Amino acid sequence: MSIASVARDKLRELLRSSRAFGALAEGTVDDLAAVLELEEVAGGQHVMSEGETADSMLVVVSGRLRVSRRNPDGSLSLYNEICPGETVGETGMVLGEVRYADVTALRDSLVARLRREPFEELLRRHPVELNRFFAQAVYQKLRHVPQVAEQARAHIIAVIALHDASLARQVASDLAGALGNFGPAAEFPGATVDGRQLDQLEQQFEFLILSADTADSSRTRRLFRQADQIVFVADSMESPELSAIEVLLSEEQGFIMKRKHLALVHPAAAERPGDLQDWRAVRDVERVYPLRSGLGADMARLARFLGSRAVGVVLGGGGARGFSHLGVLRAFEECGVPVDLIGGNSMGALIGAQYACGMALDEILDNTRRFALGGERPTLPLISLLSGKRLERDLRRMFGDTRIEQLWRPFFASACNLSRACTTVQDSGPLWRAVLASNSPAGLLPPVVWNGDLLVDGAILDNVPVSAMRGRLGTPLERRRGNGTIIAVDVDLREQLCVDPEMARLSVWRNLRGYLGGQGGQSPSIAAILYRAGHVGGMHERSRTMAMADYCLEPPVAAFPLMAYRRAADIAEVGYRHAMAQIAQWPALPGRR
Repeated sequence: MSIASVARDKLRELLRSSRAFGALAEGTVDDLAAVLELEEVAGGQHVMSEGETADSMLVVVSGRLRVSRRNPDGSLSLYNEICPGETVGETGMVLGEVRYADVTALRDSLVARLRREPFEELLRRHPVELNRFFAQAVYQKLRHVPQVAEQARAHIIAVIALHDASLARQVASDLAGALGNFGPAAEFPGATVDGRQLDQLEQQFEFLILSADTADSSRTRRLFRQADQIVFVADSMESPELSAIEVLLSEEQGFIMKRKHLALVHPAAAERPGDLQDWRAVRDVERVYPLRSGLGADMARLARFLGSRAVGVVLGGGGARGFSHLGVLRAFEECGVPVDLIGGNSMGALIGAQYACGMALDEILDNTRRFALGGERPTLPLISLLSGKRLERDLRRMFGDTRIEQLWRPFFASACNLSRACTTVQDSGPLWRAVLASNSPAGLLPPVVWNGDLLVDGAILDNVPVSAMRGRLGTPLERRRGNGTIIAVDVDLREQLCVDPEMARLSVWRNLRGYLGGQGGQSPSIAAILYRAGHVGGMHERSRTMAMADYCLEPPVAAFPLMAYRRAADIAEVGYRHAMAQIAQWPALPGRR
């Protein structure tokens, strides 16, 4: 039997088993299969181009396609993937429009093209059935209803050594074991798998990890074209300069379309990763993952990122109430909820930064309580009420010269950029500076200067920076669709800030007499007013912000004053109990033990 007839039989079988086309009568499916034109396309090749006349549609028989658009500034926006059994281009063909995007083969693919003239002939022969079918297809596309992949196909990850092939084989083997927690996974040397075997393996496994023999450049290029994601592997002691294999693969048409990563292997006893920024600066990769040799937790984290199952935790600000974050993190550890990324604002940034450094929870509690009780000197109130010098000194002592890029677990701190009137996400540079900016309420402490801009506590705009986490959990495509799981922890409760309706104006002396008489202030203090002013934007956006998270925790800490730092252990216990009760109601999270 010829290759063409095998492909035609495969197409007919695909259409009949498809959820969409399978609803058509058998004779209609046979007529459709007869007029579809089979085309083999190489990975990286355009099959549809933005702006051209939409005179055909495609059915993917094997491989993968991806939709993309080139932005006015030259950058590329990546959209949905088109998998076997799915279609693309029918809306433009039916409506007679021009293409709104490019469609490119992610892998070497086999597609079936239906052109306009055969399409119109089919409509004349099966008017009711096909009009109903294509009207439904166009409706779903316009409503952005995702297609359901009709056939189970493996996600293929190519592991390519920059220099040491044996190191890449070890990473590939360990990665297959870690991905096996999510579904059937297997690792094969790429040189041993040809196209026919790959097609069979794709139907047996959910994840295929193929290691490349970089000594054979032609095989490596072919493997690169078949992969959905690329993991380059290097020893941390090697030079960060681009390797010969990276230069070679960058010449492939589909290079820009691939999700690319760098796994940087460190000695098992390494205290801190090397400077990941040096490696990231010279290559186009989504993320650099520092791995400690033989440490399963690091490999499991890489697997969750590659498998779109990463868990990001966002910790909000809230003064002493933020100690409840420590109880939440303790509950996560006991319940096996992984924390792959962590970020936060204000107290959440301070605790999250220490956790990202690998400090134990008890150590973080002691450090944070000591830091919060350290006090701060008043200053001439030209820039702020307090000088901020003690906070900067203690944060420098706490974090030393550690940079955010030198953490095993990714971290970010949010801050409000007063100069640009927006939220700034700090995910590089000195760790102490990022935490200081996020803990500098406007008016109370001086803004932190960063590249000429003025940064203050991010609660002005976003006290629980879920949107920042959403933007760091995947590629542009996954950021749009939602990649992984986000857990938000909000401890900033909305409290009444009112006075007696009969009071005409606030009086300093009335407040002072109330304090001296043991009755407390008769009106809000300057600290309460500044705190509310600094959080009003975040409170206003709270519902929208929390709606972006997959899970929200709100420990009941209203009974604790904002300055109750001496009750840190009690507040942490409340967070722990609340989190344990909530986690018991959650479905199984990806990667949860």
